[in-house]
Amino acid sequence: MRKRLLLISNSTNYGEDYLEWPRDYIRDFLNKTGVRRVLFVPYAGVALSDEGLEESFNAYEERVNRVFNEMGFEIYSIHREKDPVRSVKDALAIAVGGGNTFHLVYMLHQLRLMKAIKEAVEEGLPYMGWSAGANIACPTMRTTNDMPIVEPENLGCLSLVPFQINPHYLDAPVEGHGGETREQRIEEFMVINNNVYVGGLREGTLLSVEDDKIELLGKRPFRVFRFGQSPREFNPGDNIDFLLGN
Repeated sequence: MRKRLLLISNSTNYGEDYLEWPRDYIRDFLNKTGVRRVLFVPYAGVALSDEGLEESFNAYEERVNRVFNEMGFEIYSIHREKDPVRSVKDALAIAVGGGNTFHLVYMLHQLRLMKAIKEAVEEGLPYMGWSAGANIACPTMRTTNDMPIVEPENLGCLSLVPFQINPHYLDAPVEGHGGETREQRIEEFMVINNNVYVGGLREGTLLSVEDDKIELLGKRPFRVFRFGQSPREFNPGDNIDFLLGN
């Protein structure tokens, strides 16, 4: 079966509407599948309401559904499903929203959804995710930028791609900030995990995976790290299939 992934760095560019910049990519991705109704995973959205976690999930579902409706699609949220594992098996496409990666991974392990999603995608279920939703397509979540607000069962993720993604990748240090740069944090990761590529996925860019082909889309370059090597920059149109082990 064909593996189809859309791994989006961020939902919203500064000054734009929610999910504005990737709408054409999302539309094209779904139109190729013929799917109109998408299962949505809201578990990273922990602070979208001041009335608690359940209301945050409800608010997230509503927010994403408004955008998808404008594109001619519909989403339904897994948090309302009585049998989440069955809902994945029955889904025609799946979208995983951004937010806190630790809470997202915590919930996916708790509900035994990590294995269910992985198997479904490997059998052909189209998968899209932005920010945390892109990060969990990797072998682990250990290149997230998020605060560990909850402790997952483990840090293992979907392994839909064999490399790691750092969403929202930034090059420069923040003015007046004395802490590590993003590159320094990735270098720390590579010292301990020195056989894994890490991709710094800048905002306004995404990765499209079709079987054994991967393509960078957007208007900014993609920075690839490997232990013992200088970081390399790749532009849209460059061949980056090596990230899939090709």
